[in-house]
Amino acid sequence: MLENKFGIIFGVANKRSIAWATAQAVSEAGARLAFTYQGERLKENVEALTQGMAGSLVLPCDVTNAGEIEETFRRVREEFGRLDFLVHSVAYAPKEELEGSFVDTSRDGFLVALEVSAYSLASLSRAAAPLMTDGGSIVSMTYYGAEKVVPNYNVMGVAKAALEASTRYLAADLGKRNIRVNTISAGPLNTLSARGVANMSTMLKHHAERAPLGRNVEAREVGDCALFLCSPLSSGITGEVIHVDCGYNIMAL
Repeated sequence: MLENKFGIIFGVANKRSIAWATAQAVSEAGARLAFTYQGERLKENVEALTQGMAGSLVLPCDVTNAGEIEETFRRVREEFGRLDFLVHSVAYAPKEELEGSFVDTSRDGFLVALEVSAYSLASLSRAAAPLMTDGGSIVSMTYYGAEKVVPNYNVMGVAKAALEASTRYLAADLGKRNIRVNTISAGPLNTLSARGVANMSTMLKHHAERAPLGRNVEAREVGDCALFLCSPLSSGITGEVIHVDCGYNIMAL
């Protein structure tokens, strides 16, 4: 499905991350991949996970650093020649902002969350678009807390709402280049970033009890949806928020 296609994935932290599940799905479909990491602490993890993927490229990239973004895409152009898809699975807010009340969000915490979790989609899309010479697909990861109030999600809910709005505006801007932009609203998963949210175990239990499928979603199910969005099978879809949450979002009570 993705033979002779080139992609870059931002946000692999460990084997439990949605970004890694996505990487496995698109790699098995034939894509050659570049990966990024932020900081030496994650470099070893990413290199260990990707060493079995032939031809993969591992690069440092802080998504808040314009110089590192420019260098990342320079290397991708140098190694791959072009880019067919980009997966944005990046989000961050200081831990203290993910407990208590949203009204107490600090200015610094708000700015950090919005820059890393939402603005980075625009900055990475801007850098990737010139490499998508045959069109392409940009996929990000959001969460239901962008639509409804989720206890303790706080400023991340606001950041994800900005990400979803950015998806629509980017889809409108980049459609003329045949570049599609979509985001996946995944159900709660016990990932490294999710552990920063207070009472995550309660959230998982609540979700499983109320979702029509009676369970929590699995990371690979989200990865398979990302594969679909990166592939020609989704050629007519752009600007969408696609829920992969075992149906939780359709329930009123």
